[in-house]
Amino acid sequence: MADVARNLLASVPRGRPVRNPLSLVRVTTAIARTAAGFGVAFMLQSVPAMIEQLPNMRPAWSVTMVGALVASLALTVVVSVIDRGLRIGHVTFAVVYLIALISWPFAVIDPAQAPSSSYWLYYTLTIATAMATVGLGIRLATAYVVLAPVIYGIIRITPPGGEVTITQTVLDSVYAIILGGAITIITAILRNAASSVDRAQATALQRYGHAVRQHATEAERVQVDAIVHDSVLTTLLSAARAETAEAKELAALMAGNAIGHLRDALSEAPQSDAEVSVAALANRIADAAAALSEPITVDSDGVRPGRIPVAVGEAVYSAAVQAMVNSLQHAGPARRWAVVRGGGDDIVVEVGDDGCGFDPDAVPTERLGVRVSILERVASVGGAAVIDTALGEGTVVALHWPAPKVSKGPTATEVTS
Repeated sequence: MADVARNLLASVPRGRPVRNPLSLVRVTTAIARTAAGFGVAFMLQSVPAMIEQLPNMRPAWSVTMVGALVASLALTVVVSVIDRGLRIGHVTFAVVYLIALISWPFAVIDPAQAPSSSYWLYYTLTIATAMATVGLGIRLATAYVVLAPVIYGIIRITPPGGEVTITQTVLDSVYAIILGGAITIITAILRNAASSVDRAQATALQRYGHAVRQHATEAERVQVDAIVHDSVLTTLLSAARAETAEAKELAALMAGNAIGHLRDALSEAPQSDAEVSVAALANRIADAAAALSEPITVDSDGVRPGRIPVAVGEAVYSAAVQAMVNSLQHAGPARRWAVVRGGGDDIVVEVGDDGCGFDPDAVPTERLGVRVSILERVASVGGAAVIDTALGEGTVVALHWPAPKVSKGPTATEVTS
């Protein structure tokens, strides 16, 4: 079983981003980009009808509304590509489209020349409802999906709208509502599924962290119990039986040694002769990245042959996982990476992103994710963690073992954080 697990871990590709197929961020980005792409296609499809129908519209309205629609559509394309400001961009197009739709009958020059065929705004009606679904909550998006086609249908039966038949109006409106409703339902289902995956992942990592802390507590308790049994109780028995000056002096010496053992137990982790290879540590970090909901590039090309104590490997691995989770939870849309290098004498693990960053001094003291799960965890095995971050400039967490002997200055947040 152990051999199978090692083979599975070794099969994880190095130096390439490991992707999980589902997360709320990725689903939202995919839907936004799809809506923007189809928006461009449908806008181009409406150009022939637009050229034919705009001469009967007031020039000021034509320039303003067409320009606003094109500009807002371009904005949705840009924000979808850079993956920032998705809601603002898509809501902007939906609002501009609604304004153009409502103001349309007031801009018609001659109602007698109003088109009996579909008006050019109809071609982008479904795209407007799709973008409202991306940018708004489910309730507001549903209201928009119904409201926009109904407004279009009402205008179509008026003289400026072409005075088409009720049957044609109902067919156009119902078709738009059904198509927009289908998009809204599919989007809601995908978002709920992705949210469930994110919650399950967060819960699993929370339980893992709790299990790690319980294991550490139990190991420390066993160590202290052993010291109490082997040193303290023996000292107390010797002191109770001491009658001569030599026996009392020996009991005092034993008491001093027992106190020293207890003091050391508070600052030293349980010792173990077991070791793990640095390559296995790199594989575990890559495997953890594969289980997360966002792509993280894992590069272990700098790993050299060598082995490190198991306690060191566990501490560095846990701190690296916590750093990746912190990036997913707080950095926002960003490019993320992890680098493992070094050998048995020294190892360095860097976890970074180009996200929003943060102010280390502004982190509340009750937030233990950085201080306990990263800084103190690495320090407890003789290592050091350095966090280099600033607002708007991303974050890089560097885990060193053993701790560097010379500090180059207070350029980052170290173990005292």
